[in-house]
Amino acid sequence: MRIREETYWEWADPQLHSRSHDELLSDGSSIDVQVRLSRTGATQLFLGVYASHGKAMVEEYYKNRPGESMTRAMVWGVDRARALLTGGLPVEQAPLRRQA
Repeated sequence: MRIREETYWEWADPQLHSRSHDELLSDGSSIDVQVRLSRTGATQLFLGVYASHGKAMVEEYYKNRPGESMTRAMVWGVDRARALLTGGLPVEQAPLRRQA
């Protein structure tokens, strides 16, 4: 079970439709990437990287991905989350980040 942090709860809005991509790796770690359109039509992205015990290693929320469709933002988010998990990008110590 994932232990959601503040960034996820800032993202969460049950009134907005979102698409999601979940992956469970062989070591038990996982990624959760979600995209949606805001009420004003902006493409928004959430990505979470979680340790095998469910603790958030990284959670990021992008309020706007200018010029990107939901599909393109999803691909970018999945690639970024995989890179964070595999060491292609350094995982920051603080699990919470929000992007403007």
